[in-house]
Amino acid sequence: MNNQYLNELLLPVSNIAVHAGLLINTYYKSHLKISYKDNKSPLTEADIASNKHIIDSLFKLNSDIPTLSEEKLVEWRLRKDWSKYWLIDPLDGTKEFINQNDEFTVNIALIENNNPVLGVIYAPALSLLYYGSVGNGSYKLNPVHELESLKQSIKIKCNKKNKLDKINIIGSKSHFNQEVETWAKKNFTNFNITKKGSSLKFCEIAEGKADIYPRFGPTSEWDIAAGSIILSEAGGSIQSIDGKKILYNNKESVVNPSFVAYGNIDN
Repeated sequence: MNNQYLNELLLPVSNIAVHAGLLINTYYKSHLKISYKDNKSPLTEADIASNKHIIDSLFKLNSDIPTLSEEKLVEWRLRKDWSKYWLIDPLDGTKEFINQNDEFTVNIALIENNNPVLGVIYAPALSLLYYGSVGNGSYKLNPVHELESLKQSIKIKCNKKNKLDKINIIGSKSHFNQEVETWAKKNFTNFNITKKGSSLKFCEIAEGKADIYPRFGPTSEWDIAAGSIILSEAGGSIQSIDGKKILYNNKESVVNPSFVAYGNIDN
């Protein structure tokens, strides 16, 4: 898939994410019916409504590209030979949504040959959009309304830092553990730690507000795909804790290894 075609996809996919976010906002700060999945993670009506809107809209956009979503799993035997597909988290940070702290997002990524090539992240409560695609850079738009173009977007880049500089580490708000601080002390002499919900952590690194995001504990591929391409196009990178590249849909499980997302940090 060439860079020009990816660039042409950004506007319609961004609008799909924004419309899903507006739908989510109709449920926000209301009396929510909450159920729990087998892994004990919460599920709300907003997750379900957003998921349906995104899948239906992507099918209208291109019916040849299959979809894999947190709320619509596809058996391994059916998806193992996919070379291209949409990977969706219709409401990333459901706990943040329930806790009403505004730090939740809609994540849509296009995966090609086991790698993300396009990513859109929209934070509905903040009216904040991030997007990026291979060869086209990464951008931010705020506030966001119905999008007729993306011309008002601002290009974003990771901060360039030396390992000896003060490093701004960002961790998960709902899944923070002591392992993050232990890891930080082993790797840096001067650092501070903040916490953020959802895929916004990747975006904060991509726009230079944070420098590094270590994650110890389970995440799924839809949690990180859109953030990964936005980060890499802004000059950052992501790898497993043992230094390996993270690939998508190359195994039955969609659970990621522990990983570190980096900004532009020199050793």
